Amino acid sequence: MSEFSEWFHNILEEAEIIDTRYPIKGMHVWQPQGFKIRKYALSLLKEILDEDHEEVLFPMLIPEDELAKEAIHVKGFEEEVYWVTHGGLTPLNKKLALRPTSETAMYPMFALWVRSHTDLPMKYYQVVNTFRYETKHTRPLIRVREITTFKEAHTIHADSDGASKQVERAIEIYSSFFDQLGIPYVVTRRPEWDKFPGADYTMAFDTLLPDGKTLQIGTVHNLGQTFAHTFDITYETAEGEHEYVYQTCYGLSDRVIASIIGVHGDSSGLNLPPSVAPYQIVIVPVLFKKNAQEVLDFCNKLQDKIKKAGLRVHLDDRDIRAGKKYYGWEMRGVPLRLEIGPRDIENKKMVLVRRDTMEKETIDYNEETLINDLNTILDDVTCNLKDKAWDKLQENIRPAGTLEEAKNIITNQQGIVSFLWCGDESCGKEIEEYVTVDILGVKEGVTEGKCIECGKDARHVALLAKTY
Repeated sequence: MSEFSEWFHNILEEAEIIDTRYPIKGMHVWQPQGFKIRKYALSLLKEILDEDHEEVLFPMLIPEDELAKEAIHVKGFEEEVYWVTHGGLTPLNKKLALRPTSETAMYPMFALWVRSHTDLPMKYYQVVNTFRYETKHTRPLIRVREITTFKEAHTIHADSDGASKQVERAIEIYSSFFDQLGIPYVVTRRPEWDKFPGADYTMAFDTLLPDGKTLQIGTVHNLGQTFAHTFDITYETAEGEHEYVYQTCYGLSDRVIASIIGVHGDSSGLNLPPSVAPYQIVIVPVLFKKNAQEVLDFCNKLQDKIKKAGLRVHLDDRDIRAGKKYYGWEMRGVPLRLEIGPRDIENKKMVLVRRDTMEKETIDYNEETLINDLNTILDDVTCNLKDKAWDKLQENIRPAGTLEEAKNIITNQQGIVSFLWCGDESCGKEIEEYVTVDILGVKEGVTEGKCIECGKDARHVALLAKTY
């Protein structure tokens, strides 16, 4: 899809995902179909997090003096903060920030909650909206001023090893989540100049959209003791000493929904993984005047049977042409479509159409095995979407041995470039300037060879790409 940006905006409107006509730039309204995709995606994520995290909810407003405590952190967000300056007509004595992220809202409370080493580790998460005055060109779900689906987790540990292991656990959590959505990703350690403000280091997940640009879809930060010192978060050890805690945080946003749409979509519209599809199955009766009621009765009973089995199903009995129905449900990305006419009922058959392959086949209607058959097909749809997406990502990661080769790949082939790098910041900045795109980060693993820029021994395999 060469005109991906136009396609993306059109499908958000046509499939009624969001409405961008809200009269504040960079803010949008979730419509019922989009909200369901969001709801089911969050449900998958919460199911994983709830195994060892507690869900909480903190206020949206942060006092100016709390936000200002962590200078490095504030500097990273100072140009993006929205401020509340009045309560009604009365000027406030202290300005209040709409949270750009929640460290400075949550950590003063953590200082009150943490007492003993027996309290640790603590693991919390919340799903909230955050606000950032985005000055670049806004894009729905991708670059917005109100992030309406901001999942942030915050953990507290007694030692550095606990925080490091939690970073690894967070990467496992996000990998599992994205795998269920069929979204492929690369995980890298962000360069020092691009890490989260106040973090010791940042790990990030990026996926590739059809226009050749990467989209950051998740981040994991090892905060060390930076915020613990700032907000005086300490615990009493078994020996009665007081020590500062170690912390991590990790977040996801609306971009997850953008990646589901962008990674799997095609020229016919959405192509949704069954796990997040508002309807996993749509039944379209093929009606003729003679036996219309018989077909409708059969389809209603079929819908009830599928619904009782826990699948999300919809019977489209609108009085419009079947072709228009087919087009509409394909555009909305419903994984399976069942077409049933009088002859199918007579022969105990159904016509099944898979959205992922657009293939149509006639299958037997067997009451005893029907639900199992449908679940098997839905599982296969999930696997197929995931495999196709991963194949596409791998095809678009290309090695470069020279700066010229890297620039040529970015200019003419797009995608992600892998290269050898010594790890020096000055060298990295020169690479970015020459190639005119950002270094995403470095991958884990042993490296042999020379830096693409300076010729010194390489310490990393690094990735660079055009980014959103």
